Amino acid sequence: MRTIQFREAICEAMSEEMRHDESIYLMGEEVAEYNGAYKASKGMLAEFGEKRVIDTPIAELGFTGIAVGSAMNGNRPIVEYMTFNFCLVGIDQIINNAAKMRQMTGGQFNVPIVFRGPTASAGQLGATHSQALENWFANTPGLKVVVPSTPYDAKGLLKSAIRDNDPVIFMESEQMYGDKGEVPDGEYTIPLGVADIKREGKDVTIVSFGKIIKEAFIAADELAKEGISCEIIDLRTVRPMDKDAILTSVKKTNRLVILEEAWPFASVSSEITYIVQEQAFDFLDAPIQRITTADTPAPYSPVLLKDWLPNAGDVVKAVKKVLYK
Repeated sequence: MRTIQFREAICEAMSEEMRHDESIYLMGEEVAEYNGAYKASKGMLAEFGEKRVIDTPIAELGFTGIAVGSAMNGNRPIVEYMTFNFCLVGIDQIINNAAKMRQMTGGQFNVPIVFRGPTASAGQLGATHSQALENWFANTPGLKVVVPSTPYDAKGLLKSAIRDNDPVIFMESEQMYGDKGEVPDGEYTIPLGVADIKREGKDVTIVSFGKIIKEAFIAADELAKEGISCEIIDLRTVRPMDKDAILTSVKKTNRLVILEEAWPFASVSSEITYIVQEQAFDFLDAPIQRITTADTPAPYSPVLLKDWLPNAGDVVKAVKKVLYK
């Protein structure tokens, strides 16, 4: 195993797949000459040339539509958004075309395309640059939604996403591109739709995904000092969701806390809560607790932003609540 950055894992995944398949190309703002806004495509222009690593204008609706049409005609585009907040300009192409084309054409067209870029808050960037929209896309039949939390997962999942014959929303984080982790030298993939038990425990299940899962690890370390054993499940893929992994864990621990960096209404945690109460209600020894951002647009003030975001302290309180401590 070697240790590399999250951004390097993303770059390796794209580059390896592009070497194997000439129909794959990358397009987006500043992905070529600038090596990517977050340097996740560093060196790719030099290796693959300007026909396969394409700088676009600031026109998400336009280049998203071009990518969808290109995918329908036999190519496998990777579309990078500087942030998923900006994809809202082109969301009509994602929701009304990419997600629905296979069904509307009776299977005549596949749309093998990856839409990738950072999601959620990256600090003091204001309300319009700080939104976690995983639940929006997961609500749409025809889309797969992936939110990795480690370099290892990012590389393996991105390779699977690029090979997939359906559109995949691949969501990263500006605050994770510099994170380091162990990644194998050799070829590997991680199947979409399979969660990972990052930490085994017996007293409570904590389900999370993306960068906010770091707060769960901090909380679990604190709780361990008090003899409380937390099992942490990283969803990795929001849709399709690994329901069996969640249910199996809850049937063992009998308690569930869900942590996500999104608004509470109609969130991913809402869906998980419904699934567990429907299929594992008799195993629950306490009501399910969920932790989300506050139900407001993200504030700019650093003091308010800190209070708006979920943190390890919130996780500790939620765990103690389901344990009646």
